[in-house]
Amino acid sequence: MKQGEVRVRIAPSPTGYFHIGTARTALFNYLYALKTGGKFYLRIEDTDKERSEKKYEEDILEGMKWLGFTYEPEVLRQSERGEIYGKYVRKLLEAKKAYYCFCSKELLDKEREEQMAKKMPQVYSGRCRNLSEGEIEEKFAKGERAVVRIMTPLMEITFSDAIRGEVKFDTQYIGDFAIAKNADGKTLEALYHLAVVIDDYETNITLVIRGEDHLANTPKQILIQEALDLPRPEYAHLPLILDEKRAKLSKRFAATALSDYRKEGYLPEAMRNFLTLLGWHPVDDKEIFTLEEIAAEFTLERIQKGGAIFDGKKLRFLNAHYLRSKSDVELAGLLEIEVTEQNCKKIAAVKERMDTLSQFSILTDFFDALPEYPAERLIWKKSDKETTGKNLLKISEIFNTNNNFSQAKMAIETYAEEEGRGEVLWPLRVALSGKEASPGPIEIMEVLGLAESQERVKKALKNLGF
Repeated sequence: MKQGEVRVRIAPSPTGYFHIGTARTALFNYLYALKTGGKFYLRIEDTDKERSEKKYEEDILEGMKWLGFTYEPEVLRQSERGEIYGKYVRKLLEAKKAYYCFCSKELLDKEREEQMAKKMPQVYSGRCRNLSEGEIEEKFAKGERAVVRIMTPLMEITFSDAIRGEVKFDTQYIGDFAIAKNADGKTLEALYHLAVVIDDYETNITLVIRGEDHLANTPKQILIQEALDLPRPEYAHLPLILDEKRAKLSKRFAATALSDYRKEGYLPEAMRNFLTLLGWHPVDDKEIFTLEEIAAEFTLERIQKGGAIFDGKKLRFLNAHYLRSKSDVELAGLLEIEVTEQNCKKIAAVKERMDTLSQFSILTDFFDALPEYPAERLIWKKSDKETTGKNLLKISEIFNTNNNFSQAKMAIETYAEEEGRGEVLWPLRVALSGKEASPGPIEIMEVLGLAESQERVKKALKNLGF
């Protein structure tokens, strides 16, 4: 590794879909790598064999690709590194810094209950710390399985967090925790904390940027580093994501897969922009950023300590902004529809009303088939049936006498200025769309054409009894 080279990583577990919290962590690591010219690694932490699934890993990879994050070519998978972890566990066992523990779940539960009753820290008592070699061999010979626990010295662990400043932990509240399981004297399975430490060391990670929920994991990982005489990376723990009432984000939102936002029609640039503002603040009040602009301004110092508010309205606002910045042809591609003049007209008619791509079909369904609607919907506010009918008859007459769209448009607008825009344009819009909320009538006419527009006005007049 080059002197001073920055290396960061994102390390999701494939036990669930790639969600908002993990995506934000990935973004902040990626931005830091871009800002410093460092390297960004992806690690799949799949030591939990029972819950890890290939479909979740594929979802993580797809989410990273959709967000536009590039990382070092080799993806590290912990499930493929068992022998490497075993080497370090054996090193700790040989140095008498770790030991085999054969205590049953029932015994451990009983210990915790007794500790709770005495208001003591609920940690492992160290019952198996001093088992002799003979006792260990005898238990293995009987087919007993063990976990490997690290010997935790009584001390205060202090580290400097790039976001939170100095953080202290008393190890009496940690105890001898497990670093490997299913040990039979020959094979074993590394657990989370050990695997993390070894992977960070072997890939030369210099800075660990992760969520605040990992803060309590840090002293355990530091204990492993010190037991193995490994260097300590820097740490930066991101604030929790909170809902709009400043409560911890519920699983309903936090665990929402990023792919669900994609299916709903959010754009990656809007999502990146939104995630950036979940806990980080620019120097000014600017809210719209390109990825390059964010990276240029990004610093850990501007990440807040307090919770970051998940504002769904802001996400929709940002998405609407990016949608409107697209050309009609670009949107057709994103909507996966054919680029035709008719489709581009539909897009142009509803683009200003769209917050997400998924709204397109809802906003444009009436172009293909006029929905049924009550005749009363045609009547503007305090107007009446007679006035509405009179105005629609006039529009029908304009359609009959004007074969040119521009001429028909001009005649309708002139009539609307004379009789009142609401009185004329409201019933025309409802006649053309069947809806209370839709694009303006002139925009709809341009998509439908004069002949279809005339047919719909005739139907409206029939609904009114004219």
